[in-house]
Amino acid sequence: MGFQHESTLAGYAREAVDLKIRMTEYFSTSGFADYARNLLTVQLSDDNTPGLRFTDRAIAQISHYGSTTWQLGEPYVLAPAMTAVIAAAANTLDLTGDVLTDDIAPTDTGVLFLPEPIYQRHDDGTIHSVGAITWTRAAPIGNGPPVWRIAAWADLNDPHDPTLAAIRQHVAQQPALATALSPYLFLDLDQLPIGAPVQGVAWSDTPEPEQDWQNAPDGRYVLETTSTPTKVCVRIAYAFWRISAQPLATLAQPPLERPARRRANRASIVHNTRVVMLRRTSQAADRGDDDAKWHYRVRFAVRGHWRRLHDKDGRPYRIWINAYIKGPDGAPLLHGEKVAVLAR
Repeated sequence: MGFQHESTLAGYAREAVDLKIRMTEYFSTSGFADYARNLLTVQLSDDNTPGLRFTDRAIAQISHYGSTTWQLGEPYVLAPAMTAVIAAAANTLDLTGDVLTDDIAPTDTGVLFLPEPIYQRHDDGTIHSVGAITWTRAAPIGNGPPVWRIAAWADLNDPHDPTLAAIRQHVAQQPALATALSPYLFLDLDQLPIGAPVQGVAWSDTPEPEQDWQNAPDGRYVLETTSTPTKVCVRIAYAFWRISAQPLATLAQPPLERPARRRANRASIVHNTRVVMLRRTSQAADRGDDDAKWHYRVRFAVRGHWRRLHDKDGRPYRIWINAYIKGPDGAPLLHGEKVAVLAR
């Protein structure tokens, strides 16, 4: 099972349903609570707070978040062609000081599947794959503002993640451990205030002990964990939120097969899966057309970047300008426009 074996929109929808069902069932066991407690304890120890343990109440809240988002979150599948766009947008994104609204996400609760994972590299040289992102709009804590709660998850069956490969090998030697693991393993969690400035993460300046640097799979996209004060899970989620609402993207809702629909209804999970794809701006030109329409030099390639704008109420927001070739008068060349590159 897994998105690695699917290549059709209907297959994506069917696999999303099966994975949501398995994740929802997993949260009915004690496996996630034990896994999350161990993971977060290690992460806090790495942040120079040894001995700190999460309370049972905090772990229960995280478990409730996971169960709710996987069961009730509206599912999205990111087509592989869009992965490069989202990764490029998330690479240098820093939300420090930004004020997020309560309608910035496409839905209050959602699950984003990445059939082609985005990898994150930690300061110690290890890498993890991000195979899914979940989010939900949460109520205020105390007197604080409501928040967007965002988490990253790793696909246990990712063949290219060295950490997950070691886990699978360990499980093969001790099959009883398989019941404590889920199709997606919890990686990280963060929350952003709604209607208040985002606070950046103060990464530790303590150098990590030297160890072997893990290589990322060829052709995959890697985000450095501490390259900006914004966590990787937040950067990916925000990039997806903004880009999926732009003309750059198109959403398709494939029909769900009757057996999968029945399984989803029995499990009471939201199953209106949408596949987010890269929109083609025009059809490719046929070979043998007339002479090239424009002549330009390759130095007019424009890198992808974020552009800050303001809405009609004066509130700032960002849009992603994808990489493009600048044509005459500064206009981007569309797919299919034939050009002749002049170079010395």
